[in-house]
Amino acid sequence: MPVREALPALVSALDTHGTAVLCAPPGTGKTTLVPLVLAGLAGGGPRRRVVVAEPRRIAARAAARRMAWLLGEAVGGSVGFTVRGERVAGPATVVEVVTTGVLLQRLQRDQELAGVDLVILDECHERHLDADTVAAFLLDVRESLRPELRLVAASATTDAAGWARVLGRGRLGGAPVVEAAGVSYPVETVWAPPPRPVRPPHGMRVDPAQLAHVASVVRRALAERSGDVLCFLPGVGEIARVAGQLGGVDAEVLQVHGRAPAAVQDAALTAADHRRVILSTAVAESSLTVPGVRVVVDSGLAREPRVDHARGLGALATVRASRAAGRQRAGRAGREAPGAVYRCWPEAEDGRLPAFPSPEIRIADLAQFALQAACWGDPDATGLALLDPPPAGAMAAAREVLVAVGAVDHAGRVTPRGQRMARLGLHPRLARALLDGAVAVGARRAAELVALLSEEPPREYGDDLAGAWRRARAGGDAYAARWRAEAQRLRRAVPDPAGTSPTPPLPETGACDPGRRPSGEGRAGDSSPGAHIADTSGPGTTAGGTSAGSGSARGGSAAGGSTADASGPGGSTVGTSAGGGSTGGGVADDAAAGLVAALAFPERVAKAKGEGAFLMAGGTAAEVGDGSPLRSALWLAVAVADRAPHSASARVRLAAVIDEDTARDAAGHLLTAGEEVRWEDGDLVARAAERLGAVELAVRPLKNPAPDLVRAALLDGLRSEGLGLLRWSADAEALRARLGFLHRTLGGAWPDVRDDAALLDRADDWLEPELSRARRRADLGRIDAGQALNRLLPWATGEAARLDELAPERIEVPSGSRIRVDYSAEHGQPVLAVKLQELFGLAETPRVAGVPVLVHLLSPAGRPAAVTADLASFWRGGYRAVRAELRGRYPKHPWPEDPATAEPTRHTNARLRR
Repeated sequence: MPVREALPALVSALDTHGTAVLCAPPGTGKTTLVPLVLAGLAGGGPRRRVVVAEPRRIAARAAARRMAWLLGEAVGGSVGFTVRGERVAGPATVVEVVTTGVLLQRLQRDQELAGVDLVILDECHERHLDADTVAAFLLDVRESLRPELRLVAASATTDAAGWARVLGRGRLGGAPVVEAAGVSYPVETVWAPPPRPVRPPHGMRVDPAQLAHVASVVRRALAERSGDVLCFLPGVGEIARVAGQLGGVDAEVLQVHGRAPAAVQDAALTAADHRRVILSTAVAESSLTVPGVRVVVDSGLAREPRVDHARGLGALATVRASRAAGRQRAGRAGREAPGAVYRCWPEAEDGRLPAFPSPEIRIADLAQFALQAACWGDPDATGLALLDPPPAGAMAAAREVLVAVGAVDHAGRVTPRGQRMARLGLHPRLARALLDGAVAVGARRAAELVALLSEEPPREYGDDLAGAWRRARAGGDAYAARWRAEAQRLRRAVPDPAGTSPTPPLPETGACDPGRRPSGEGRAGDSSPGAHIADTSGPGTTAGGTSAGSGSARGGSAAGGSTADASGPGGSTVGTSAGGGSTGGGVADDAAAGLVAALAFPERVAKAKGEGAFLMAGGTAAEVGDGSPLRSALWLAVAVADRAPHSASARVRLAAVIDEDTARDAAGHLLTAGEEVRWEDGDLVARAAERLGAVELAVRPLKNPAPDLVRAALLDGLRSEGLGLLRWSADAEALRARLGFLHRTLGGAWPDVRDDAALLDRADDWLEPELSRARRRADLGRIDAGQALNRLLPWATGEAARLDELAPERIEVPSGSRIRVDYSAEHGQPVLAVKLQELFGLAETPRVAGVPVLVHLLSPAGRPAAVTADLASFWRGGYRAVRAELRGRYPKHPWPEDPATAEPTRHTNARLRR
């Protein structure tokens, strides 16, 4: 294995610094040989207990089996593994491979990691949120409790500077970086874009035409090349659809993903004497080495976590794979011999792809991360050594969720209820539904329903949650099998309030003890080398465990309550209006489904508006499909909804029927009642209303609304529709323009009146007392805007008296006429529009506030003839051309050769002679 050459440098770095970054390409032995050597199971070094953290369950199992095979042992001896629902390890286990979610929970339970000498974080370049969190917690432990604990961050890329900086925090130059060279063969790139444009991915959906094209490229690769074909697809659904289109190919088709049976996974990782097509998710990019592959078909798609606004949870979204992922995938074709990669997109698009995948902490829902940080005693995560700080907005949103479900108090400190939630391996929303649902409908049914909500059922199950529940109970498909396993796990994790199936009580020191400080005292939990680690994490998700233990390494403090608390948001107990008593024995299944869904997604309880349309408490409109059994419901608890781009309403994909009482119970924190006075549809509306978020429950007209609410609503109307709601005479408009000119020219005490927003910010200074007397739109129309604006003049300084001097309404011209000045130009000069003959004899351009006016010279008929800001220059030059053009057209009017000395007039020649 090529990594063997780098092992001396790695051992030296750990002996000297205690931390190191190992960069080794896939297939070099980074995952399988390095742990054995560092544990002293190979190479003759001292014996150490090593924990290897993998981001995926399939990778954890495969790594343990490979290491055991190298030692000539069975898994469970010197090498073991622990993943959710499966543990193969014993007292003699020296190297234990776990998922990062398992290690995260173990750290919360036993912050010292007693008995563990070294931790390897594998595939850290993938930047899963769990891995970042575990690394931060481990560094905290090294600084506070166990400086002798060794830590290796293993990466399949050479982009290691960030990890070196974090692991070497406080050390000049960071942690040592040890690189191992890989052995690779040339890989030919074949560009194979679809013959016709395909729709880009949206959410989890992929254009069927894209998948059909990928299947055709696999067939082409089989025909043109030899060796096994490894095809990368974004998810399980896409793998199944492409597999369905490969019927009849002369090769075995294997589907490799985290949910695949262990036998299928083992078959893919074992060399075969026949040709194979391996359809795989990103797990085969670097976590697994598949032998026999000579050809890679890359769909160019990947899954990244996003905040799923359809469910209010973190979820995966289909995106274009990064260039770094493309290089990793292509490299799989050249591990054993020269190969080829077929890329299913145009070469011209390749340079526009993102360089690297986005770190999960930047894009994922952070509610679970925030709960873990609160359990650790650092609610804001400001003291954690993270490669990227969590976005402030995402953390604020996460805090809101945690407060709403009672997991933390308003200061961010974890509550006993939050401690229980952290152990459940669920998003806090679903943890709330499980805990409170167990009280209302019983632990078994709550567990089954939450398991159904945690992984959206197939579309063929329908959009009725209760119907999907019945189908899962009776189903024999792969989804139903996974659902049963998760439901059983959750059922074991929560005590039954009825006491019919008792669960061992939780110890006083829970998964995160907020009263602990970093020290070596008071640790709870099994710390023996073979200690059980309760895996409660799914692939790439932060999760809680089902076993109990101790402590926070940062020592936050908790708000009151008991560990048996099953209260709703804010600590209020959720009722059982759907029927039955406190243990849920009398609640029908359909009502139980609605209650649990409403507990999980209170902002998506929805009231019917008619014709299959609903309004959710969160304010989003939603529609159910034609023929759905949900169309006739008066209330729904919406579990899954999505909205296509540019669509006004969301489409309900999964929901349950509820009644108003259930909606009130589940979403009680959204319930408001009081006076509502607002600007709506062009006028003031006053009413007393009871609302559940955006949903009106009851409303009646309000005869005497509070004056301050009326005034605020009228101001809202002025902001939304503009100051045109006031009465603006011509004189008022002119005054506003004059004041605007003075503000622009002189500033100082002259107010800004041209901007509506600026004027409304000073409503007290100029709209009172009329505004406070107004009660409706019509009253605004009676306010004289000109009279009101006079209140803004700088009377206190005496400047107001100079208004007519500085910005006169009219200017007297040589003919004796008083001509109005137009100050309305936003940025230009004031305009004086006057007949040319009335300015004869005027040598200089008139000025206002020191600014020359822009003179619009008019013909005797009042039509524009010329424009000038320099009258003297016009008389000397431009006048001749105007005279030549207009003298014949207006012969009755004077057109002297020297206008600068001529007599100004408003009259014709004949009138002048009289």
